[in-house]
This record gives sequence, structure tokens and C-alpha cells, in this order.
Amino acid sequence: KTYIIQKLNPLLEDMVTECLTEMPNDPVEFMIKYLRENKSSGSKEAPSDSLQAENDQLKKEINSLREMLKHGGGDAQGTTDGDNDSVVESEDEDDDDYVDELPDNFVQSQAQRNKARASVSAEAYGAWNVKKEFTPPVYPKGDEQKARIKEVLSKSFLFAALENNDFAIVVDAMKEETVSAKERVINQGDDGDFLFVVESGELEVYKKFPGDEEEKMLKVCEVGDVFGELALLYNCPRAASIEAKTDCRLLRLDRETFNHIVKDAAAHKRERYESFLKSVPLLASMDAYERGQIADALKPVSVAAGEMVVKQGEPGDTFYVIEEGACEALKERDGGEQEVMSYDSGDYFGELALLRGEPRAASVKAKTDAKLLALDRRSFKRLLGPLQDLLVKACDRYTN
Repeated sequence: KTYIIQKLNPLLEDMVTECLTEMPNDPVEFMIKYLRENKSSGSKEAPSDSLQAENDQLKKEINSLREMLKHGGGDAQGTTDGDNDSVVESEDEDDDDYVDELPDNFVQSQAQRNKARASVSAEAYGAWNVKKEFTPPVYPKGDEQKARIKEVLSKSFLFAALENNDFAIVVDAMKEETVSAKERVINQGDDGDFLFVVESGELEVYKKFPGDEEEKMLKVCEVGDVFGELALLYNCPRAASIEAKTDCRLLRLDRETFNHIVKDAAAHKRERYESFLKSVPLLASMDAYERGQIADALKPVSVAAGEMVVKQGEPGDTFYVIEEGACEALKERDGGEQEVMSYDSGDYFGELALLRGEPRAASVKAKTDAKLLALDRRSFKRLLGPLQDLLVKACDRYTN
């Protein structure tokens, strides 16, 4: 525990905060570079000498504590038959083992324990780190209001993996808030204790990058979008500022409810899809933040071998990426269907109808049992806009 508090926590807090602020394309390379620079700029004292000095200091503290206990306990430190040698021997054996009581500066004050953590830390396990019993807040709502909130939350990636009971708890714990145009909801660098879901209106995301004097507008949050979740997922300061573009109605969820109900399911989904999306050639030019936004919006779809996913001539509102399995594209020619394309894991289809607003140019059928990741029209336009030129060029594969 001492090693975690004194050694690992400060290093991990600074490194992860710096990584989330910079959002590099290759976070592993960034963190390796950070650690090397941190090492070179740190103490030049030989590691072995530093550890030896620290070990000696700890031994002195241990002996001092034992003396205090010995004087306070009197004869209770000895054995019933007066064999004091056994006491000394036992103390020598335990010298490098453990401290009976932690020094005062190792123990958090009551105020510190009640305060939400504002940075990333390496949490150890044990009886002293057990989660306290949680009772979620409940804000009374009518049936119409609950139905409206459920409809909005169903559009958000964070809540897609929740079971029905957990979903109902989150709906009850949501608090509605209204903000006026030009009002700042969160500010970059602040600590965060809430996430927000957009129920109505639009908000703009601003970020000030190192070396820049002015903020840059990165994106617009619309109905169903979530913001403020990074501070809760990773216990880090706000990565960007959010300002209302119009009058808005927001749904606010507190940190404790998020941690107990939503966090594990959402983090697992994001990590799984982000890892997969790195292997999709189309998304190679996107940075980790952009891929993360796509991962948030994806919805899983399972199809059986022989099942038709899209049909030629029908309107199309969904873009698909194949996570597992294989599919084939078929076109009606000379009175029959002819295979014109084969898809494997990492391939995508369905973009033509969304780009051009035309009916499906071909049918797509599952050759094997397959797992697909679907992106609706609104998310496709918003998140894949920067890739539109690449997508248009790729559309030629259907006509060649």
C-alpha cells in the first residue's frame, strides 16, 4: 500500500492526465516517451542507494513505533514465564515484515475520504478498499417523462449494455436540467462529478491545445449524445469545455450511480470496439479520440448463415462493419443473383445508400454466422464525415 501511495500514484496520475490531454494517435509510444523523459529529469541518485536509504528510514520508524508500544504496554510485552529473550527474538524476526500501525500521514482524513477522486490511481485490493453500500438517488418522474428519458438514453452507447433493472435505476437517478444558449456546462481542466445526456438542443465542444491561445471547436453534441463521461470513466479532469449553442434540456447523472451501474458495462464495450476498430483499414487515418466516438455509437447485430442483411433496391439507413464471420454482396443480373464482392472481418458495406441517398446497390447475405457492428444514418454523417472522400472512391467497387 505504501509503495502504491508514494511511488505509483503520482507517476500514473501525471502520465494518464497528460495522455488524455494530448490524446496522441499512439498512446503506448506517448507513455513510453513520457516515462523516459520523466526518468531523465528526475533524481540522479542511484536507485540502489535511494532504496537503501528509504529502507533504513522505514526501519527507524518501525523501531520507534515499537518503542512507543513497548513503553505503553509495560510488562505486557513479555511472556508469562519472564522469558524476555523470546520477545527480542520475535521482534528481530518481524523487523522487515510489517508495521502494526500506519503512520498518521498514511491515513486519509475524513474530508479526503468523502471527496470524489479527481485523478487516476492504481487501486489496491483488500478489506480496507471494499466499496460501501450504494443507494441510488431517485428523482420522481411521471410515466410520460420516463418514457421520454428512455427514448433518449436508448440512443446513447453508454446505456446500451445495461440490463432492464439497471436501466430503470438509471432513469430514476437522472435529473433534468435546462441551460441557456451560450452558457458553459463544463470547463476544460475542472474536476467532474456528473455526466450529461442531451435531451433537446445542441451544444458545442471546445478544446484548448497546448501552445494555442484560442480554443478550437471540435464537434456539436445533439440529442442522445453523451458528454462529460471521460472524467467519470478515467477519474481525470475535464478534457474539453462544453457550451450550449441553443437553449437545451439535459439529463444529469451523478458519479456514484455511474460507477456502480454504468461504468463497467460502458468501459468494456468501448475497449472492445476500440481495439477492433484499429484493425479496420478505413479508420486507419483517424486518431484514438475519433475511433472512440465511433465505438461509442456502434450497435451489435448478429446474423445467421444465409440470412439477408440488406436487399438490393430497398432504402438504406445503416452502415455495417463486420466484426466476425463472412458476408457476400449479390447483384441481380440476367434473371439471377451473382456474387460481386466478398467481405471478411474488418470490411464494411452499406455506405453507398447513405452517401448518395439512393436505394441499396446490392444485396448482402451472411455466408457464415456473423457479428456486425451497425452505425445509423445520423451517426454515420456526423462521425465519418472526414472520411467521405475515401468512401466515395470506394463506391466504385460496386460498378467495376
